[in-house]
Amino acid sequence: MPRMQISIMEKLAQERRARLAAERLLEQKKRELFSANQKLAMHARALSDQIVEQRHGLERARSEAESLKGENSRVRTDLERANSAALIAQRRLWDALETIADGFAVFDADLRLVAANRAYLAFFQGEIAVTAGVTYDSVLRIMVRHGMIDVEGRDPLDWHHEMIERIRRRRIEPYVLKLADGRHIRMIDRWGDAGDLVCLTQDISETYRRETELEEARDRAEAANRAKSAFLANMSHEIRTPMNGVVGMSELLCETALSEDQRLFAETIRSSGEALLTIINDVLDYSKIEASKLRLYPEAFDLERCIHEVTVLLMPSARDKGIQLLVDFDLFLPTRFVADPGRMRQILTNLLGNAVKFTQNGHVLTRVVGLERDKGHYELHVTVEDTGIGIAREHLDHVFGEFNQVESASNRKFEGTGLGLAITRELIQMMGGSVWVDSELGRGSSFGFRIVLPVAEPREEGLGLPALEMRAALVIDDLMVNRVILERQLQTFGLNVTLCRNATEALEAVEKGGVFDIVLTDHHMPDIDGVQMTKRLRERGYKLPVMLLTSDAHAADLSEMTGEFAGLLQKPVLRSELLLALHRICHPEQPEVAELPPPPEPEPTLARPMRVLAAEDNRTNQLVFRKMVKDCDIDLTFANNGREAVDLWRQIRPDLVFMDVSMPEMDGREATRTIREAEAQAGGHVPIVALTAHAMDGDSESILASGMDHYLTKPLKKNIILDMIRSHCPEDARPALPLPETPLPETAPG
Repeated sequence: MPRMQISIMEKLAQERRARLAAERLLEQKKRELFSANQKLAMHARALSDQIVEQRHGLERARSEAESLKGENSRVRTDLERANSAALIAQRRLWDALETIADGFAVFDADLRLVAANRAYLAFFQGEIAVTAGVTYDSVLRIMVRHGMIDVEGRDPLDWHHEMIERIRRRRIEPYVLKLADGRHIRMIDRWGDAGDLVCLTQDISETYRRETELEEARDRAEAANRAKSAFLANMSHEIRTPMNGVVGMSELLCETALSEDQRLFAETIRSSGEALLTIINDVLDYSKIEASKLRLYPEAFDLERCIHEVTVLLMPSARDKGIQLLVDFDLFLPTRFVADPGRMRQILTNLLGNAVKFTQNGHVLTRVVGLERDKGHYELHVTVEDTGIGIAREHLDHVFGEFNQVESASNRKFEGTGLGLAITRELIQMMGGSVWVDSELGRGSSFGFRIVLPVAEPREEGLGLPALEMRAALVIDDLMVNRVILERQLQTFGLNVTLCRNATEALEAVEKGGVFDIVLTDHHMPDIDGVQMTKRLRERGYKLPVMLLTSDAHAADLSEMTGEFAGLLQKPVLRSELLLALHRICHPEQPEVAELPPPPEPEPTLARPMRVLAAEDNRTNQLVFRKMVKDCDIDLTFANNGREAVDLWRQIRPDLVFMDVSMPEMDGREATRTIREAEAQAGGHVPIVALTAHAMDGDSESILASGMDHYLTKPLKKNIILDMIRSHCPEDARPALPLPETPLPETAPG
């Protein structure tokens, strides 16, 4: 019982404790509920405010959404329009790529085919289908495996590796692919910015065929040019060989006693032969220029003297036509320059010769002016002015063309090759200059050229001469240009100059009290010539020194005929010669007593004659050579070909050999090489002089390379042959040429 009571009491206590705990929990919850209600009320108020605010924001968002909805619609429309335009552009691009005949393909960064036009894919049609995704390596393998290309004997695997190596380069060079069917494809590849490989293939078979044809045509043209050069060289030889006989024999004939008619005939033959050689030289020169084989050999020369020498050579032609040849060389220019004197003489001869040819009356004036460009170089302007027939303006552009002559009734009678001016232009351009022409039909022409030349070592004219003791000069010439030139020359020497147009004006100037230290008069003048004027001066008691200026080459004895001239100068007057002539008048040289030269020692009677061997297959040329050396004390032997020349060399051991280059059986080159080989073993060296009618550039080099010592071009000149013999005469032989007689010097009177 008691245990049961205890149990009930415990349960009641537990229940009471539980009820108390529940009450406490309820109280706590009430407090929490109150606090929560307060918070809820606060949140409700805040939420209410937020809802109101959000409601306003929502209204604004709805308004903005409505506006954005319209904008989005417009953007969508624009996007659709742009997408449509892009699709159209892409379609047009591919349409264009499909239209072009060239193949086009794009490979991605992994070298897989992305796209290709029909022209590119058609290359593989009939062999294998190439589609998107195929690799570049596979394309190459397909081409090799199916024999689509011509590897030109190389191993296909090597070719494949070369092509793979090619596209791995940053810059891919174009490559020409030769196909098995003979076509040629140019491959042009490059890497794009996105890493794609863009490929373009072009069928250049037609272009390649045309290039091949052009190369073949060029080869044929070069072969024809070589054949032409060989033809010119052979024709030069064939023409020069008989011309050697014509010119040589006419030269020898002129040295014999002839009547006037016979001498005229002989001189005509010689001049005609030389004219023919001039034509041959023009053709050969132009051929050399055309083949770029003409060479210049610059050296120091006197330009003024060169002009005067060319002028003097043309004097006979000018005198026959009654025209004056004048030279006006700027007195403040140096006269010595560096250039090819032979070619400069050729240029001047062409220009002056043309001027004389086309001038019937009046004058031809060569004028030289210039200025210093930089230290040691002068820019020279050389003009040749004439009063000839002139050239129409529409023909001026053609006068420097090859084989060109202006066709008109006025000049059809003048003959020539039409190459002179073309060669002149090419020579001047080779020297770095330019050429021009000014002309008016019926009023003359002016041909000129501009060139820059280095000045040579200065040479002072009159160096060491005493001072010129003259103050005034009287110049008489009917040509104004000539008077002006003489005036400038004399003023440079410090003289005051009075100019007169004729002898009447000059006599009046003297009679009016004019004081002159020297009178310079032209020879041939209208009414009263220079000789007659000088006689009148002497008849009136005037003892003035008179210098006669003449264009007549046969007037050298006028001073002796009249005894009244202080000097005589050939026109055109070279200023250095004029200065020296004036010095001789001011300071006449006193002849000195000279001792007689000792008599020559008697030559040993046992001295042998000089042995000369001449190898020449042409009988006429043998005769010409024999006549040219007939006055020489030599033992002359002829060989008819190179083999005979070698045999005779072994037999007679000549002191000098004249060797023709072109001979039958064995030519001169081979004969010379044979002699030199024999000399290399046995010793000795015989001088060998080449005689040739060939005149093409390069001949001299090949001739001298064969072992010859000298080189002479036909037709041969007698004085050159004699110089060769004289210079190679050995000491143990008699003099080959007779010594010139030494005139006894004049002794002073008393």
